[in-house]
Amino acid sequence: MIKHLVMWKLKDFAGGATKTANALKMKELLESLKNKISMIKNIEIGINVINTDASADVVLYSEFKNMDDLNAYQKHPEHVKVVSFVKEVVIEWMVVDYEVL
Repeated sequence: MIKHLVMWKLKDFAGGATKTANALKMKELLESLKNKISMIKNIEIGINVINTDASADVVLYSEFKNMDDLNAYQKHPEHVKVVSFVKEVVIEWMVVDYEVL
């Protein structure tokens, strides 16, 4: 199993919306992928509740059967649409992909 984690810091204002509104939209868009991309085994999106300098604003936790499924997910047209929005509203992000045997 592959676990895929992404954390984002969002711009205070982007695309005509506040950070809070964009975080909620990101959560909605990312959660909608579960019903559109069959390779996703599990997905969870969280919005940070404690604001510190070290905090990210939004986190994604997802699981895939293997690397082929993760790669297919990343290229899937529905995922690409969400990435397009995310790139507009984020300042920075970090990703970790790891295998659980």
